[in-house]
Amino acid sequence: MTMHHMIVTVNGTAYDVQVQLLDDDGVLRVPAVRLADQQRQAAVPPSPAPPPTPAAPANGSSQATAVTAPLAGTVVQIHVQQGDQVREGQTVITLEAMKMNTEITATCNGTVASVDCAANAAVAEGATLLTITPQG
Repeated sequence: MTMHHMIVTVNGTAYDVQVQLLDDDGVLRVPAVRLADQQRQAAVPPSPAPPPTPAAPANGSSQATAVTAPLAGTVVQIHVQQGDQVREGQTVITLEAMKMNTEITATCNGTVASVDCAANAAVAEGATLLTITPQG
């Protein structure tokens, strides 16, 4: 008898199976156990943290600061427009990924210099969503 360990996906559901090949009668037996959601999520490595946002230069000049997507997803709502004043921590974009909404917040006080995404658009992790010109 030979044992083989496999993970089989059927209609989107993963099963952890051990297959027994019986030499004497050729019967294939497959005891299947559905994987717990926690086990499947643990198998996926966590997303790296978004890159740090550069600070405004010390010489007093203003430099636009990018607000980036911390994960890949779809833009559900853009809460600001170019020219709007924002406060650090204010929700500026809502992303949806895996049926969960994530609020993206302003990284500093300032003025929205540009909005670099559109509602219902798919964005990649690390993509620039908008830029903010910090207040001096």
